[in-house]
Amino acid sequence: MDIRADIAVLDDVVCKHRKSLNKIAELGMKEYKTSKYIRDYLDVLGVEYEVYLETAIVGMIKGKKAKKNIAFRADMDALNIDGQIKHLCGHDGHMSVLLGLIEYLNINKDRLLDNIVFIFQPAEESPGGALPLIKEGVLEKYKVDEIYGLHIYPNIEEGFVGVKPNHFLAQTGEIDIEIIGRGGHGAMPQNAIDSIVIASNFMNSIQSIISRNIRPLDEGVLTIGKIDGGSRRNIIAESVKLEGTMRAFKQEVYDKMKERVREIACGFEKSFNCEINIEIRDDYPAVNNDEELFDEFKEAIDNKYIKILEPLMIAEDFSYYQQHVKGLFFMLGSRNVDKEFVNGLHHIKFNFDEKILLNGINVYVELLEHKGTLLK
Repeated sequence: MDIRADIAVLDDVVCKHRKSLNKIAELGMKEYKTSKYIRDYLDVLGVEYEVYLETAIVGMIKGKKAKKNIAFRADMDALNIDGQIKHLCGHDGHMSVLLGLIEYLNINKDRLLDNIVFIFQPAEESPGGALPLIKEGVLEKYKVDEIYGLHIYPNIEEGFVGVKPNHFLAQTGEIDIEIIGRGGHGAMPQNAIDSIVIASNFMNSIQSIISRNIRPLDEGVLTIGKIDGGSRRNIIAESVKLEGTMRAFKQEVYDKMKERVREIACGFEKSFNCEINIEIRDDYPAVNNDEELFDEFKEAIDNKYIKILEPLMIAEDFSYYQQHVKGLFFMLGSRNVDKEFVNGLHHIKFNFDEKILLNGINVYVELLEHKGTLLK
């Protein structure tokens, strides 16, 4: 991607932001140092803001002839992987892009017509900061008309962005299952109800939900990622616990998956004379990109830099904003094989070249100019 000269001058300061934020990685709703860093820099720029939820930062740069309020969101939190708190999902980069955009617009306020709202949001990873911010009335107070967000993505090469209209990222939920049988000696199985055998059959049965209960043209995922049961090799386990995830793009598909898991569990209780307890916690809804904003995005950004992606089964709480205002979420390519920036999101060795942050700012500026929000 060709970086404009008026954006290239931000290279050093944006790289500094990323390095500084990377060193103070913090978990969701505890981003106190991170929040202070951002607030201190906004103070240097003379940009006004408000603090929500202790660490969230929201503010507005006013345009000269505002007809709409356009919001940009960056997430702030890090991950705890193997006891290490690190930015392994690119949020330090997302914040750096938004800080760079704010600085650019602050320098070019004489060209700015519409109002720009910026949202530094805590806890995207967990427990989710978008919904609490919305409940605080942020979208109403700042009269947000539309909202944009990006995510650094190592599956796309540097210099490209990935996007699609409509359903883009999945709705997701967590599922916990406890199967209770009757324990006993391994030499006398007839006196027990083997929860491990039941769990094995149950896991196989619920896999048929995707292949036989969901329309082939509708996507869904049901994965059991953890199983815990048993105490010794010669003891039949009384109980087994399963933990998994459910994902889909359509609400009706997601609801069908939940319904069938419970129906299959009822059948197993009768067939195996056991008890099955199920808890399903609904997480983030699907990211659903507005078609009009998508078309505008394609017109604004040179087509040779855009990759139209297939729907992705990862999740993002940016989706909550889209339930209230028009929104567009896209991926910022970071893959660089020569520099070994190829590890996936949440991988302990995830990293990226800071030069891609200017690509994010470049996309935002080109978009604002195309919309007529920023005079060329």
